[in-house]
Amino acid sequence: MKKTFFRKFFCILLLTTLIPLTFVLADSEEQVKSFFVDSFFDSEHREKVSAVLLEVSENAYFYLEDEWYRGLVGEERKEIDEKLEKLGKEFDEVIYPGLTSTYGSEWKPGIDDDSHVTIFFHQMKENAGGYFSNGDEYPEIQSPNSNEREMIYLNIIYLEQDIMKSYIAHEFTHLITFNQKERLKGVIEEIWLNEARADYAPTLLGYDENYQNSNLQQRVRQFISLPSDSLIEWKSEAGDYGVVSVFTQYLVENFGIEILIDSLQSYKVGVASLDYALSKNEKEKSFFQIFIDWTITIFLNDCQAGEEYCYKNQNLKNLRITPSLIFLPSTQKTDVFLSYFIKQWSGNWYRIIGGEGSLKLNFNGDDKYEFNVPYILCSKSFQCSVNFLELNNKQESEIYFEDFGDNYTSLTLVPSISNDDKSLYPFSLSISMEMKTDNEELINALKAQIVKIKAQIVALQSKLRGSDPGNSRGFSRNLYYGLKISDVSRLQEFLKSQGEDIYPEGLITGFFGRLTEMAVIRFQEKYASEILEPLGLTEGTGFVGSSTLTKINQIFSDVSN
Repeated sequence: MKKTFFRKFFCILLLTTLIPLTFVLADSEEQVKSFFVDSFFDSEHREKVSAVLLEVSENAYFYLEDEWYRGLVGEERKEIDEKLEKLGKEFDEVIYPGLTSTYGSEWKPGIDDDSHVTIFFHQMKENAGGYFSNGDEYPEIQSPNSNEREMIYLNIIYLEQDIMKSYIAHEFTHLITFNQKERLKGVIEEIWLNEARADYAPTLLGYDENYQNSNLQQRVRQFISLPSDSLIEWKSEAGDYGVVSVFTQYLVENFGIEILIDSLQSYKVGVASLDYALSKNEKEKSFFQIFIDWTITIFLNDCQAGEEYCYKNQNLKNLRITPSLIFLPSTQKTDVFLSYFIKQWSGNWYRIIGGEGSLKLNFNGDDKYEFNVPYILCSKSFQCSVNFLELNNKQESEIYFEDFGDNYTSLTLVPSISNDDKSLYPFSLSISMEMKTDNEELINALKAQIVKIKAQIVALQSKLRGSDPGNSRGFSRNLYYGLKISDVSRLQEFLKSQGEDIYPEGLITGFFGRLTEMAVIRFQEKYASEILEPLGLTEGTGFVGSSTLTKINQIFSDVSN
């Protein structure tokens, strides 16, 4: 299924007086009209398209692009006619009553004094599912491209697909929102929340229960590709729809559809309207506290850690993001200093693994802002607990874990910030690991020697096969996040040679950053039986250690032979 997105088009209007129309006649089947369309979405950048009315249901007119429809022959045209008839029934029996009984009515009979909603299918860009223009709700004298009717637009290329019902529900919700918020209350909803209500509509109507090829599945994929996208910063990109949709599923699941309904009926907009709705429904948490819980959930998704830290929806019970990894080597005393920037209202996850001894971590945020930093500590018994850093007025905090390597598998920080000035907010982490002494120190030294011997064995094997272990193809040292050396460039070249499924970006920079780390994880998981399973691991780490080096050098050797 092609990825699609929705975009709501707002006209900025200086006049507010609505001019009523009179002597309006109802549309009749097979009549042809010309409609203004948004050239941004139109496949040929047209501003006006001729349309033919093919189906009239109790609540809607179904228009199709005339030229496209006339190009159909025989069975093709018959199939489209049957599809429109089914959509008309679906709109009257499911979509219209389901959404109006929840969110309220669209403007009815509306600017055209006709109780029917116009649903117009025309050829759009492939990545567009549909759109709504609130300019249609104003007279042409105020909005020159107004079609002067309650109207939504859908991409005709998806007409015969089952997901079209979800697209109609989404865009019809925008039509309702215009009436409930903009026309009746005189306020314009923030785009991200407008889209949140609209994208929850398919779930509300039951269209996402069959998860395969559903709107929800599409949104989850978009979210996974960009999980740190800001919830409220809207750029009409796929990632925006992904994070809004996945978050709204959590919000409604835990606090009820009333939060979306009451925020729509409020004179407030955005976060303020949601805080109003939470207070009205006697919920104890603020919207920001819910957002923080969600950032934990999207990493942990485990009801055993707390009912607020998991999805109950069976289609989302396995949804988890992949955090940024900070790997601490176990063969030496470790001191790491890292600097980061995060966006407002965005999820960020930094998972610390590895190391032996006692761990000390210092968090230092910009003291002009107020950070919130949950952390998730996972034990060797695979049980995880959620806690929060106690930050002073300088946005600083320190935590200490004795025998971290022996007692815990990971420590994950989930910092966030709720400021609304669209800045990037800096913070830093200082991590130190104190090595154990006596016998354990000797054991660690022996482990380091074993790694070195393994690398020498690989080099010797390569030499016996006729290749030079010191050439540009062999590796003998560990590589990990943060390094910037020539070996990293060679590693990136190797990963690139393994195909786009391993390293789609294919960048050769010499810096071991996030993209390289993810490529290493994909490589490790591709050869999990040889790299991960012998170490008792189930997922890639991004750390290029002995087992990963052995597999890389083996591949080099096989190519050479």
